[in-house]
Amino acid sequence: MAKEKYVAYVSTYTQGDRHGIKIYDVDMEKGRFTEKDKVEITNSSYVSISHNGKYLYSITDMGVESYKIQPDGSLKFINFGSINGMRGCYVSTDYTDGYLFVAGYHDGKLTILKLNEDGSIGEITDEVYHKGLGSGIERNFRPHINCARMTHDNRYLLVADEGMDHVNVYEFDVTRGTVKLADILRSELESAPRHIKISKNGKFIYIVHEWKCFIDVYRYEFRKGSPKFEKIQTIETTSMPKGSNNAASALSFSADYKYLLSSNAGDNSVVVYDVDQKTGILTKNFCLPISGEYPKDAEIFPNNKFLVSLNHETNAMTFFNIDLDKHTMIMNGAPMHVNVPNCIVFYKLKSKSDEEEA
Repeated sequence: MAKEKYVAYVSTYTQGDRHGIKIYDVDMEKGRFTEKDKVEITNSSYVSISHNGKYLYSITDMGVESYKIQPDGSLKFINFGSINGMRGCYVSTDYTDGYLFVAGYHDGKLTILKLNEDGSIGEITDEVYHKGLGSGIERNFRPHINCARMTHDNRYLLVADEGMDHVNVYEFDVTRGTVKLADILRSELESAPRHIKISKNGKFIYIVHEWKCFIDVYRYEFRKGSPKFEKIQTIETTSMPKGSNNAASALSFSADYKYLLSSNAGDNSVVVYDVDQKTGILTKNFCLPISGEYPKDAEIFPNNKFLVSLNHETNAMTFFNIDLDKHTMIMNGAPMHVNVPNCIVFYKLKSKSDEEEA
């Protein structure tokens, strides 16, 4: 049997480097990367792969760019789409791969764009500016949209607004590409909901809160024509001693959805949870240091044997051997330099048999 091959896409800010996306071959036996290619794009603050696995979409200055994923994992530019606003911070697609959602941190704007069958970005179908005043402290005094993610049934778009301390639930019209407010999931004051992940079966919603370093877990179902959300757990990502400057970062699932991962700036740690597949409840597996500063994103390798942390302030990726049964994480080699990394996505390359079936 042929071994599975992966590449990793790492998005970065372009400070003195025009190549905002780095592409790496993944060594699944040694838990390391080898740089394969790089893509010229400005300030790629987030990347996302379409659900059909054919296209990659990236944030760039003033809009988004689309790329066709080549058989070897390299990227072929398709086109640029304007979002008619300030640079976004998050991008995702709906489950038909017919629409693209862009979250705007700086201007509090949600932008929805039509996607064409060839993966290219089309016209804007809807724009929503969040309004209001938050807690009034530091930056958290006005709308800051940090994430926009569809429920798995493709009915509702969940939009995290860390400035307003809530997640807006928008009913999504897949025919017109428009949204209408249906519900609001309210978080603790000054908690700053940042990123959202959804369980493999679509029944559980996980929301990480940047400022207060905890994850809220909700049970979700569509019942009698309406979305129903029930909070079933709140669990910390790291301890918050008085006077601490800790801040939680992004969320990611392992490839098999058995583990959920987050990272913490301040104490510069990564936390991994066991996920109960039936109840959705999280149990902390370990929380350990990442040997760098501001782990803006982190991912478990698809074989669950290694972990990589993107350390934004120290311009490096650090690699670790992990044993999830023994709750251990041990550094695996020297850090790998990369300028101001933002997020990482693993991508499984198609084998010849996969291509023939397609």
